[in-house]
Amino acid sequence: MHQNQLFNWTRLKLAGWYSSVMGLILILFGFAIYQVMARAHWYGLDQELEIVSGTLHDALEPNLAQPGTISPAVQALLPSICLANTDCSQPTLTERHILGIVQQEGYYLRFLNPAKHVVATIGYQPENLISRPKQDWQSLEDTNGTRYHQISLSLKTQTGNFWGYMEVGRSLKEFDDHLLTLKWLLVVGLPLTLLLVALASWWLAGLAMRPVYQSYEQIQQFTADAAHELRTPLAAVRATIESVLQIPHLSEAESRSTFQIVERQNNRLAQLVQDLLLLTRMDMQPAKTKQQPCCLNDLISDVVEEFAALAIAAEVKLDAKLNPAQRLAVLGDEEQLYRLLANLVTNAIQHTPNGGFLVIALGQDESHAVITVQDTGIGIPAADQARIFDRFYRVNSDRSRLTGGSGLGLAIAQAIAKSHHGTIQVQSEVSKGSTFTVRLPLIKRNA
Repeated sequence: MHQNQLFNWTRLKLAGWYSSVMGLILILFGFAIYQVMARAHWYGLDQELEIVSGTLHDALEPNLAQPGTISPAVQALLPSICLANTDCSQPTLTERHILGIVQQEGYYLRFLNPAKHVVATIGYQPENLISRPKQDWQSLEDTNGTRYHQISLSLKTQTGNFWGYMEVGRSLKEFDDHLLTLKWLLVVGLPLTLLLVALASWWLAGLAMRPVYQSYEQIQQFTADAAHELRTPLAAVRATIESVLQIPHLSEAESRSTFQIVERQNNRLAQLVQDLLLLTRMDMQPAKTKQQPCCLNDLISDVVEEFAALAIAAEVKLDAKLNPAQRLAVLGDEEQLYRLLANLVTNAIQHTPNGGFLVIALGQDESHAVITVQDTGIGIPAADQARIFDRFYRVNSDRSRLTGGSGLGLAIAQAIAKSHHGTIQVQSEVSKGSTFTVRLPLIKRNA
């Protein structure tokens, strides 16, 4: 297959299409994963800031007295609060309260008076962070390029007057680092994955095309063999006609001999075409066979009687081993089953030397009838046993041509066995003979 440009090009196109589709799916999937992860983290961040800011808002408003002023009650509620222009050290763990999340690294809390000046802070404070308190949600950036996300809430005093603003925020560095890592994983991982997909696509395309290429080779071989088989009788007819045309006057005997030669070659062509049509019909409709009871005892007896003269002429002893008390029947086409047995017997007679013997036996194996055709012929080499059922295949082509074989007999026998849901196997040893075993399902008897 690697040397065939047509199949290599087709394989490349299949691999390319598969890689393209899989690549598009992976890219869309990677983009979706990135968006889902980003939205999930962002949603979690919003929820966290919302909960903290809402809890603080509800706890602080009842303790706010004058606008823009941090009262002692607020300082008592938030021990870690640091007033503006005051040097505040970080609180110890024992000083932290239930809202100590804003004291973690990256979190901050700021209080702004109505003039938007910072009056107090809690936790980590970013440098030169300019906010717009009138907006609820903001994404800001400090002078170091670190991004922050914050929520701004307006506060009221106990009397309902406007007190100022409260900003709760946290650094987005961890969030951005996480997304950057995910982005690099996708940027680096997707090309590597696409490369693996391309290699796998090339390999899978090869696997998928292997049966197609084998069928293509079989068709090529079949076409070459069929052309060769057709060429031989046609060449014989042509040579006969050419030789006759060179003779000025033909006698009646010469004319009759010429017509006999043409008739033999014509019969050979007709038989070859008939066999090919039979195989083609079985390939196209393997399951469509006549479903009628066929007695195998009678079929074997008919085959032995029919080919007794041929066996005598070949000086081969033909015998059958049948149990009269055991009559086995199968469902199928009687003519095809007869053809199956006839092909096996003919093949055995042709390949059995003078003085040999051939035995057809009928038995039963569980739910199958077992027919064995055993001969003492020349045998089949182990290397050829796997191919003897191929069309036009001959173990000994010279002898097959002398006996008039076309190499289709065993192929037809196997096709008939398969169409009857059966099997055919061979066991052979060179110079000792061969045994062909046919198994066919018996008719199921009602209990």
